[in-house]
Amino acid sequence: MMPRAMSESASLKQWLLSDRPQSRRQAALGRVYGGWCSFARNRLAMVGLGIVVALVLIAALAPWLAPYSPTVGDLGNDRLLPPSAAHWFGSDDQGRDILSRLMHGSRITLYVVTLVAVLAAPIGLLVGTVAGYAGGWVDTVLMRVTDIFLAFPRLILALAFVAALGPGIENAVIAIAITSWPPYARIARAETLTLRQADYISAVKLLGASPARIVLRHIVPLCLSSVIVRVTLDMAGIILTAAGLGFLGLGAQPPLPEWGAMIAGGRAYVLDQWWVAAAPGAAIFVVSLAFNLLGDGLRDALDPKGSR
Repeated sequence: MMPRAMSESASLKQWLLSDRPQSRRQAALGRVYGGWCSFARNRLAMVGLGIVVALVLIAALAPWLAPYSPTVGDLGNDRLLPPSAAHWFGSDDQGRDILSRLMHGSRITLYVVTLVAVLAAPIGLLVGTVAGYAGGWVDTVLMRVTDIFLAFPRLILALAFVAALGPGIENAVIAIAITSWPPYARIARAETLTLRQADYISAVKLLGASPARIVLRHIVPLCLSSVIVRVTLDMAGIILTAAGLGFLGLGAQPPLPEWGAMIAGGRAYVLDQWWVAAAPGAAIFVVSLAFNLLGDGLRDALDPKGSR
């Protein structure tokens, strides 16, 4: 059985890596497999992927993994306890278990980064591809609007939008998304300026395809890989911006266990009860590092100019 399984595995690998694919499905699967092999050779990227997968699992299973309630504590007996067997990361000033709050807070972190990516990336991709393909005054107007957003630091601009919209996790997501799309537009425009002169785009024009169809069906898919890499690398910045808003009281509101708000709650005890602020700070550091490592690996795997 083992030799047969190894033979089937080898034949499948040869089929995926064939230089002459017999169908579009085979070609697509071969590109995916080749990208995965390139990504898997990067050990740091695999570490980042492992941490991100662990974060997703912890967020999904938080109600069952967390040993205590994230919002209710015992002020009489559990207030500001140091790390121990009962409370692995200690407890805060309200007697709440910090580990349980970190586990539930991972849900808020994933909620923010996922929604920001879903909102900001398509906007930036569409603006950049339209500007690059249309050119002329359309390109000028869209890029000047993009430059206006890029002229302000992301956190400062997000603070301004949250101040206008009001504090809350939903408004924080909207504010961060509004400030996150310009870099994606820049990348998509640069890619489009190169692609619109390609022979296959000229061939599609001769077949009578409309500009909208050319942009959506032929240019946008080719710009996706660069935007995906940039989104992954931006996850750390999104997490830090969300934590900054939470630290200032403009993001998730108490008693939600948002990591930035947890640091703000522990700053009064940072000298004596250091674990109250150190635990959420370490969580932000580890998750941000993981997304950066994952983004570097994706960049190497998806770079069409890279060697494999």
